Amino acid sequence: MSADTPEPGRRTVVVTGASAGLGYHAAEQLAAQGHRVVLATRNPDRGGAAERSIRKHVDDADLVHLHLDLADLGSVREAASELPGLGPVHALLNNAGVVGSARPQRTAQGFELQVGTNHLGHFAWTALALPALDQDTGRVVHLGSIAHRFATLDRTDPLAVGRYEGHRQYSRSKLAVMLFGFELAQRLGDAGSRIRSVVAHPGLALDAAAPPRPDVAPTRSEPAWMRAGSGWVAQGKDAGAWPLVHAAVGDGVRSGEYWGPGGPLQFAGSPTLVPARPRAHDRTVAARLWTASERVTGVTFALDALG
Repeated sequence: MSADTPEPGRRTVVVTGASAGLGYHAAEQLAAQGHRVVLATRNPDRGGAAERSIRKHVDDADLVHLHLDLADLGSVREAASELPGLGPVHALLNNAGVVGSARPQRTAQGFELQVGTNHLGHFAWTALALPALDQDTGRVVHLGSIAHRFATLDRTDPLAVGRYEGHRQYSRSKLAVMLFGFELAQRLGDAGSRIRSVVAHPGLALDAAAPPRPDVAPTRSEPAWMRAGSGWVAQGKDAGAWPLVHAAVGDGVRSGEYWGPGGPLQFAGSPTLVPARPRAHDRTVAARLWTASERVTGVTFALDALG
């Protein structure tokens, strides 16, 4: 695939976790709009299946593969080193994520898997990838969640080292993602950078309610009660991807904004600006989370060099 600069109006968007679920549908929608899409995936076979599926639905899709395992900081560094070879990158759509099980799992560096992938992996990826972003039009889109409403972070231990409480850990990881996204917007602005940091969430989005893509594996099975209610309280993951795509390439998007579905409880609907809980904007917690994240990943942000 050519790494030449896209035509005017077209953008290059790197989508993490593009092989399934929200990431897949976001990648397909971006390709349908004529953008070049970098499919940043952990599993080459699933990445290849996603590419074939997109090409079935989008003529002349411009797709590039990038191997990226967010649960391994070595892979994160290697993937970031390849970005300059793709030409100007206009957006990082940080979508990939995992939901844990009853027993804790670990990343390659020993972090709890959900925090290690959803937050720390993307934290390091963003820091290392920022220099490759177009400095005038670049965007970083962070995948938030309505689950942040049910989470808090300990001000003295924002990464919850040594603690594991099943699905509560997922909510914490998503609150961390949002704190990071809003804090990055503040710090980019303070540094005089024109790069935008935006948070978006999909609402209550289900694989079962999305158009069938038989070549692409669902991200996870959904309970029967969710599938039964998908017609009135939820939406497909294709619709759930709309706020992400809008945040990445839509007009009128400003740094520090939060986009999500406009329906009741933000479960479904067209993309619109939505409120986040105040805890997602707590700059004291965000600063401590930032410091802790830099310490454990060994990655720092050189924001002054971007201005």
